[in-house]
Amino acid sequence: MTGFMVVTGFQTILQADEGMWIPLLLDQNEAEMQRMGLQLDAEDIYSINHSSLKDAVVIFGGGCTGEVVSNQGLVLTNHHCGYDAIQYHSSVEHDYLTNGFWAGNFEEELPCPGLEVRFLKEIKDITGTILQGLDQSLPERTRKDSIQARSKRLSVPYEAEGYEVRVAPFYSGNQYYMFIYEVYQDIRLVGTPPSNIGKFGGDTDNWMWPRHTGDFSVFRIYADSANRPAPYDASNRPYVPKKYLTIDLRGYEEGDFTFVLGYPGSTQEYISSYAVRLIQDLIDPMRISARTERLEIIKAAMNRDPKTRIQYSAKAAGIANGWKKWQGEVKGLKRLNVVGSKQDYETVFQDWCKGISGKEFAEVLPALKEAYQKLEPYLSLQIIFQEHVLAPEAVSFAYSFKSLHDVAVGTDTTLSLETALESCREEAALFFKDYDPEVDRAIFERLAFMVNADGTRNQVIDFEGTTLKKQLDWFYGKSIFTSQERMEQFLDKFRPSSYKVLERDPMFKYANVVYGQYLNQTAPFIRIFNARIDSLQRLYMKGQMQLKESGDFASLEQIGIQNDIPLNNVGSEQFYPDANFTMRVAYGQVKGFKPADAVEYAPYTTLAGIMEKEDPDIYDYVVEAKLKDLYARKDYGPYANELGEMPVAFVGTNHTTGGNSGSPVLNGDGNLIGINFDRNWEGTMSDVRYDPDMCRNIMLDIRYCLFIIDKFAGAQRLIDEMDIIKPDWYE
Repeated sequence: MTGFMVVTGFQTILQADEGMWIPLLLDQNEAEMQRMGLQLDAEDIYSINHSSLKDAVVIFGGGCTGEVVSNQGLVLTNHHCGYDAIQYHSSVEHDYLTNGFWAGNFEEELPCPGLEVRFLKEIKDITGTILQGLDQSLPERTRKDSIQARSKRLSVPYEAEGYEVRVAPFYSGNQYYMFIYEVYQDIRLVGTPPSNIGKFGGDTDNWMWPRHTGDFSVFRIYADSANRPAPYDASNRPYVPKKYLTIDLRGYEEGDFTFVLGYPGSTQEYISSYAVRLIQDLIDPMRISARTERLEIIKAAMNRDPKTRIQYSAKAAGIANGWKKWQGEVKGLKRLNVVGSKQDYETVFQDWCKGISGKEFAEVLPALKEAYQKLEPYLSLQIIFQEHVLAPEAVSFAYSFKSLHDVAVGTDTTLSLETALESCREEAALFFKDYDPEVDRAIFERLAFMVNADGTRNQVIDFEGTTLKKQLDWFYGKSIFTSQERMEQFLDKFRPSSYKVLERDPMFKYANVVYGQYLNQTAPFIRIFNARIDSLQRLYMKGQMQLKESGDFASLEQIGIQNDIPLNNVGSEQFYPDANFTMRVAYGQVKGFKPADAVEYAPYTTLAGIMEKEDPDIYDYVVEAKLKDLYARKDYGPYANELGEMPVAFVGTNHTTGGNSGSPVLNGDGNLIGINFDRNWEGTMSDVRYDPDMCRNIMLDIRYCLFIIDKFAGAQRLIDEMDIIKPDWYE
């Protein structure tokens, strides 16, 4: 069963939807999923004996999911997941971000250097091998080193066959699983809608419902003549997959079963009240404040200049994504009083610890409280370093040349001078392609100060005896790291003695000072206290699992916190682990929600809503002329619903998080009906606390995706590749 059990007297009420389940263990969920509407077996979703749905799902790039939708390696993912690749190929002359791109044939598909996809081959439970005989009293660093060594030994046979292996901890390190991947390196851009479709609504609509964003892009996997992974080569062929998804245009109704198969990044469902308080009252507010200032500068510059807009589009989106999510998270945590309910649960936990079964865990919560108190001031310094000191891009860029300096001086003998120099050349080319020194200087000047809770500002960067203006004049007027011309001259004339130029460079000197301060005065303490917290959280997690297995829930009911404790799978050996960017299955149903009094949201949006939002004076709300024409003529082909509407997006109760971007959304038959791309703002606290009334995942309707590919872009060749089930009513 999924979610948690709410215990009321002698009755148990199932609350579905919550949970991110390990595919290997999906037989535990099979019966519940089938009662909800699944027409498949667990083996159809994950199998190592025959092709299954897992074989059609990939890790896309470094932090997203994608799905294979044709027998020629065609992959769908989100527009924002393909954004870096789209931007890489964009210029003022070929502005694919603004205008979109559609390859007319295989030869026109664009290689994407550095972009990879990973297919999951197999999952193995290796808990016994990893933890057997491991002394639980070992220092955390020693314990991790031992686990890493054991993991490496287990990985060697698979790596020898060309696979990539990841050993991941679950339940805070109480269990371990091995994930074996096949990595494909030749990935090519096939198509992307213009930003006015793929990013419609921009940052304003990000994390929001109702949503009208056509958040998809199309790529293709290429392989060698034997269908094996290979670096880019013009002779490579489209990859022939073990499994690809069938696309279902028959739609859905509210209440229909759906499931998401993908790679959720990170959740913290089982942390203590002390950790939640830090997130709610310190970490998120400090980050929000700094990014508010940074975004104001970047957006103003983007609005002034088309070149800057292209250069900073991906950066602005990345900065804004966390900024807006954290605001919703804080609001949700406070609305649900998560700190208070965690404290109530901790009272029950401590009472349980007085008995024989819980005695082992009696000191874990007091120790966690102490560790978080000691960590807090260093966390503040870390956030200042990350969100203020490193906000100007030239700082980290300058520090990246430290390796070249050390090789030239002779203190680093791990690299040749030629290798270090070539690495710097490549990094400089990428850096200056998307860099504006005036924008960077404005960010430096603004973020040298921190806005306090009362609105006052205090300087966080001190230049000891000189004014901020004079220091910035020096940085941006003299440093090689703020001028492409100065950097090219430096690299062209480089010889071993050129390390002296670096040592005299103002930005290089500054970067080494601030990094040195952080690495020597802050980071060591963060490592110490985090290691302590990791060790304690592992013990606390073990205690929570044992408390759950004890079945003693009477005291929980008495203090009214049924929704706080992980009571799912009562009586079984498992409840879902936190996300850690490994393949998971989440399932629920298509369902709207009520975000506020007298406000109720329907479960899907349509093209009509795009026309209602249109504002030609706001970049994010410009509607493409061809899209308006298709709407006016109601030229939707087989992609409309039975009411004649053109669906755009829909919401459901599937438990998702970052990393699920681009994940396939499947119906009970295992057919593709959508592409996951977001959560609702009111539910962003689901990384810490899932609220079944408010948490929703936002999905692109696959019918809108294909409508754009077919009717808007005219890319019929892509439609012809796909296996598509059309509705009975369409003629």
